[in-house]
Amino acid sequence: MSSGLLEDASFNQSPAFGDVDLFSADRPLADAAARAGLDLANLSACGKDYGALATLDLGRVANENPPKLHLVDGKGNRLDLVEFHPAYHAMMTKSIGHGIHASAHDGSDKPGPASTRAVRLYLATQAESGHMCPITMTHACIGALRSEPALLAKWLPKIQTRTYDPRPLPWWEKNGVTLGMGMTERQGGTDVRANITRAVAHGDHVEITGHKWFMSAPMCDAFLVLAQAEGGLTCYLMPRYRPDGSKNQIRFQRLKDKLGNKSNASSEVEFHGAYAERVGAEGAGVRTIIEMVNLTRLDCAIASAGQSRIALSQALHHIRNRSVFQRRLADQPSMRATVADLALELEAQVALVFRLCRASERAHDDLAEAAYVRLLTPAVKFLVCKSTPQLVYESLECLGGNGYTEDLPLARYFRESPLNAIWEGSGNVMALDVLRAAGRHPDQAMATVNALARTAAPAFDVRPLAETLAKVLQSGDAERRARFLCEGLAKIAALAALAEAKSDFATLYGDTRLKGACFAQFGTADLGSAEQALMDRALAA
Repeated sequence: MSSGLLEDASFNQSPAFGDVDLFSADRPLADAAARAGLDLANLSACGKDYGALATLDLGRVANENPPKLHLVDGKGNRLDLVEFHPAYHAMMTKSIGHGIHASAHDGSDKPGPASTRAVRLYLATQAESGHMCPITMTHACIGALRSEPALLAKWLPKIQTRTYDPRPLPWWEKNGVTLGMGMTERQGGTDVRANITRAVAHGDHVEITGHKWFMSAPMCDAFLVLAQAEGGLTCYLMPRYRPDGSKNQIRFQRLKDKLGNKSNASSEVEFHGAYAERVGAEGAGVRTIIEMVNLTRLDCAIASAGQSRIALSQALHHIRNRSVFQRRLADQPSMRATVADLALELEAQVALVFRLCRASERAHDDLAEAAYVRLLTPAVKFLVCKSTPQLVYESLECLGGNGYTEDLPLARYFRESPLNAIWEGSGNVMALDVLRAAGRHPDQAMATVNALARTAAPAFDVRPLAETLAKVLQSGDAERRARFLCEGLAKIAALAALAEAKSDFATLYGDTRLKGACFAQFGTADLGSAEQALMDRALAA
């Protein structure tokens, strides 16, 4: 006869995480939204939607059933169709319904349209990250299409609907559309000027022949692509269907088998005289996509902070519900030191990311904010995205062996965690972009750094570090020390964002991240009496 105690599988195990208001339980996020004057009730409803147990489970199912590529039908007719699981479509329906794909551009959220959208993105990626790829690209493509107003006016009404329509139809027959991108090629990667894809003029359009090494979300209704024209590298909008309703000459080769991001399809593709329309001036392809790149880089930082946050939430939920050595894990001193240190890092990242969002909203009318965006966007992406794998891993370890199993979501989060640091420019590219921004506008760059130092001063004196960064920047060794410059700048900006927000933890961040020789592992910092407050803010008990 078996023991009832042994049959109780939940004995000293934390309950399932779910049916949580991911907005209200996250005090750093809710405080950032309150500072920006956002609609807190609306965002709380969004937090409950993405924190619902059923929504979180959609994320699991979508990743356990990755998309499939169907090149031809049973009789050999070309299909070039990617089939997604219904769970993926459910997540797309939800996120487009919340307007994450376009709301920052339609003025529907006041005040702070970009910040409101950023909160929703931060929440949505906690439920499932892969489907955010076409959501982010649609949002960013609008920035590039502004350089071709007539083309934007034609597509915008279909983009701005809150309706997800996955049917493989010409875009004008659909209730809503999404946009993707195809920029990189196998021989150049980040060096898009090495692209060999060619565009040949045919009256009011071009026909493009060539390939792309990465074209994500291949079931989007159109793609921004780069191709060489007579006048040089140029940006084009390539729809999946030609104006006569026939399929465009877009031929998928295979789907990438990726470390994570399993719910999302990333393809290799060839173009065989594919119809496309020019976006921006001929030869100005890089300049045209810069706005798009900046928007996607900001999204990478927002989403990575969200990924860190859901991992930390899982860890906090677990340690509050599991006992070891006659005490809850949350009461064990070494565990508290570790988790509180993770919470401090996320506290700073959230303040920094939403400070950058606010600057992006003001950049068109404020030169100082424009300089902040130009210098800090790559630096913030560098710091936040490259920190995420370590944050997620440490959260995973809090669950012990359970964290390493596929039955729980931490393994999926960990596989997803490196992606945003690579997408839209890896760490070295971000660091070099900081150098380029500083080199092109040196006076504005130094003014930005000095302003950050002044803002941070009441909490922590960053002048020695700022002076060191300035010396390295002006030396002949700047490129070799690019990562040092980039991370140092981002950490000064994070401290300044905490100080500007009047955070109780600004000085603590400076003491543990910027003073002397800081140790590398979370849990080594002495946070003193701040541990409980940091843990409670990260996930309301």
